[in-house]
Amino acid sequence: MLLREAEIAGGDPLSEVTHNSIERTFSGSAIPVFTRGLPKKTRSLCPECLTIIPATEYEEDGRVLMKKECPEHGTFRDIIASDVRVFLDLERWHFRDGRGFMNPQVTNASKCPTECGICNMHLTHTSVANIDLTGRCNLSCNICFADSNKYIYEPSFDEVYMMLKRLREEQPAPCSTIQFTGGEPTIHPEFLRIVRASKELGFTHIQVASNGIKLADPEFAMKAREAGLQYVYLQMDGVSDDVFEKIRGRRLLETKLRVIESARRAGLRIIFVPTVIRDVNHHQLGDLIKLAFKNLDVLTGISIQPIVFTGRYPEEQRMRERYTLADMILDVSSQTGIMDPYTDWFSLNSATPFVKLAEALTGNYVTNHTCHPHCGAMTLLFVDRNRKAVPVTRFFNLYDALKDVEALAARTEKRRIKMFSKLSSLNILKRHFDAASAPEGLSFMKFLQTLDGYTDKKYTWSDEYRGHTYKTFFVFGMHFMDNYNYDLQRIRRCAVHYSAVDGRLYPFCTYNSGYTFRDRVESEYVANKKG
Repeated sequence: MLLREAEIAGGDPLSEVTHNSIERTFSGSAIPVFTRGLPKKTRSLCPECLTIIPATEYEEDGRVLMKKECPEHGTFRDIIASDVRVFLDLERWHFRDGRGFMNPQVTNASKCPTECGICNMHLTHTSVANIDLTGRCNLSCNICFADSNKYIYEPSFDEVYMMLKRLREEQPAPCSTIQFTGGEPTIHPEFLRIVRASKELGFTHIQVASNGIKLADPEFAMKAREAGLQYVYLQMDGVSDDVFEKIRGRRLLETKLRVIESARRAGLRIIFVPTVIRDVNHHQLGDLIKLAFKNLDVLTGISIQPIVFTGRYPEEQRMRERYTLADMILDVSSQTGIMDPYTDWFSLNSATPFVKLAEALTGNYVTNHTCHPHCGAMTLLFVDRNRKAVPVTRFFNLYDALKDVEALAARTEKRRIKMFSKLSSLNILKRHFDAASAPEGLSFMKFLQTLDGYTDKKYTWSDEYRGHTYKTFFVFGMHFMDNYNYDLQRIRRCAVHYSAVDGRLYPFCTYNSGYTFRDRVESEYVANKKG
């Protein structure tokens, strides 16, 4: 398989010249080879003029840096990872790329990311879909990438319904997970009706990203749950009001604690979502997890999001303040003492061998989750009745199991009788399960039931299956890009997509950074409404 890079011409991206046998998307575009190790070449953007320019990622003093040069605006450097060992380890979890969409909105794109929305070159299905319900917010945080309250943007119920319907019409794998965002989505006048409609359309995983102000009201929380809401991605930056004052401009801790009580009464589940700023709240990640463990009947995880740099930032400031996935992994590991930073974390795309096996066994396409290994990292904790947490990697050889499942999936594709493969997959899981190291009460059968709970939500939300699964808590970080650390290899593999009011889908990091399609979509929408 051959892959070479042509010279930049006129600001166009580097073209990919490939051998005829290279793998292709469902729409016929060449799938670029994923490259591991350092140094490596990629493509990025000039932060000043957004011209697509070559970039190099390389190791320096134990860190991974990106260097790029714009002919007009000069050289830029940034930190991609604060620990090269963490960076390289995440890459070993990349087992395969996806083949994208059978029905992309843009069918003849050749330039990424200027022809976005979602195009024939994109590789990854929608793992999580975002829909912005409103540009209004009942807070005014100066760090908000959505720049809430900039536009009086608020699509109608019918417009939102079409955005939802478009996600369910994705081929070959309809989107099943929806997150309502904003602004503050709960202040949309039709919020409850929209949640109800998403359930009726067949979404099995319905969540809202919220500051929690309205959900602190137990009555509203109950109505949201009755409408079909399952998860609250609760903006939760720390465990003390000085953090909220610095980041959100208000003392909000009491409000956040009331949301936990409202969720408990309503039967909602919460994921803490801290926006992490170095020297402001990075030291409270362990305390946030401790708070979550005190409320494990409600809390299911924490999603850590390092702050992105919007606007102009000098290199010295960025190199000092940049917070990467590696920083998150090291801080959480040291502050909790639960996990090892080099053995208990894995990339968010690591489940792809199981996806491939499921497709081979059933003959149906499944959401592929083939995001870039540097988009996100996680650890999965199994927590016993005494709140003692054990990372899954301590009693289950996850990496070797995935390698074996990947090989089994390849063999299964060629078999006419699938029953042997089902038995083989169970044998693989059992072979790599170490009962002696597992937490109290976790048998192999209970482990399988818990895995069922992650793949089929009836096992975690139906009263019929109460007690079916073992208590787990996930910790993951999503490293969203800005114009300084932009990497086009990650864009084509993005798994978090916006369903926008203009009729298109956009990867998270083209909608909110780079060419920032959000500004175009929302400003045009508002202008058309005025016209």
